[in-house]
Amino acid sequence: MNKYLLIFSALVVTIFNVNSEIRNVPAQHTTIQAAINAAVSGDTILVAPGTYFENINFRGKSIVVTSTYFQTNNPQTINATIINGSTPSHIDTASCVIIAHYEDSTTVLQGFTITGGTGTLWDDEHASGNRFREGGGVLIQYSKPIIKDNIIRNNFAINISGGAVGAGGGGIRIGDSNPVVINNIIMQNQGRYGPGIVLNYSGGTFKNNIICLNTGGQNYGGGGAFWILLNSPAGPRIIENNTILNNTTISGCGGLTIQSSTVNLRNNIIRGNTSTNANQIEYSGTVTVTYCNIQGGFFGAGNLNVDPMFADSNYILQNSSPCIDKGDSSVQYNDVADPNNGTLAKYPSRGGLRNDIGAYGGQLAKLLTDQLIGIPFIGTEHPENFSLYQNYPNPFNPNTNITFDIPKSEFIKLAVYDILGREAAVLVNEFKQAGRYTISFNAAELSSGIYFYTLRSGDVTVTKKMILNK
Repeated sequence: MNKYLLIFSALVVTIFNVNSEIRNVPAQHTTIQAAINAAVSGDTILVAPGTYFENINFRGKSIVVTSTYFQTNNPQTINATIINGSTPSHIDTASCVIIAHYEDSTTVLQGFTITGGTGTLWDDEHASGNRFREGGGVLIQYSKPIIKDNIIRNNFAINISGGAVGAGGGGIRIGDSNPVVINNIIMQNQGRYGPGIVLNYSGGTFKNNIICLNTGGQNYGGGGAFWILLNSPAGPRIIENNTILNNTTISGCGGLTIQSSTVNLRNNIIRGNTSTNANQIEYSGTVTVTYCNIQGGFFGAGNLNVDPMFADSNYILQNSSPCIDKGDSSVQYNDVADPNNGTLAKYPSRGGLRNDIGAYGGQLAKLLTDQLIGIPFIGTEHPENFSLYQNYPNPFNPNTNITFDIPKSEFIKLAVYDILGREAAVLVNEFKQAGRYTISFNAAELSSGIYFYTLRSGDVTVTKKMILNK
């Protein structure tokens, strides 16, 4: 086998000694796990495009598991290289990826779509006798990996069978660890707490991620995007240049729930996250928030409360966005310079070199994907039209998301009907403020077949069809 010296991109990337080995999947190893089993620390698992129905475990090896995205730099490679964890060998070990055996900071997971995971039944390290089902997409424990350039979507941590007292971290669950999580899209995951990301006794650096449309939050204060508990000696918690949008929880806070923790938030867009209250952040401890655009406002230097004015469904900013050049003005946070004009920012950043607030600002800014599939355009927080969008995914089993716009505050009803016109579920039946909403629908109690969902307000009615395929 040929041996190489691989040098990836500047922050993440790991330099290997000349004896490290590249293990190609599926050319040399038919599965990702088979390649991991054969690897030693320092090796690289290079995965060709395809769908891999696996639940992989790094098994304590400090290795790089990557798609060919690091070679192509083409976001389509991420869409085309899928770790699908929906067929685990055991229901209680059903995270798509487990990194939980003291893997160090040379450990990298890069360039995949990670989907279909339902979490791992996990003993609570800090409360003997309690078990939780956690980490639908990625489960991290006692480790310091780099998680970058992934789409982590449609994973679930909601099952409390088997003696579990709770379930959380639909996208990523992090315990007693200090990972670096950058340039990921974490979307449409579900969890009974922390549907997006759970940090339990952990540090971590989270930069230039899009965290959107995660749902659940029945327990422990919600935390649609982040659920963070207690400080840890593992390191600081830095949440910087992320776009955190339209996460929804049933209770607590739809955005960030921070408990007895020290957290530093800088240069983030945090808007449209909904729950039983309008708070985007709920916290105890020491939380420093600066140069963020937060719906409803928040105390701190440089913070804004304005429509960010997105240009498209990638949440790139319009040229006239008030978030351009409004992040922290310190040079260390500057956007990357355009190679053809050193006074302007390189696309997808906008304007001059001062940091742009959101996921497309700062030194790590890059296009995360060609398209957020199934996410309708969000160009304003005050939509002009009464609109109902196609549910996603469709067909679905048993969970799907329904998004709608209402241009003015009004009483609305969103209901599901079977093919005979019988009402099967009522999802919304209340007064709502103007805006965009995403509602999670669980059809576990319904039979397979065609259903219709209808949005009504006054004399206006809009209906669409969806397919439940069990």
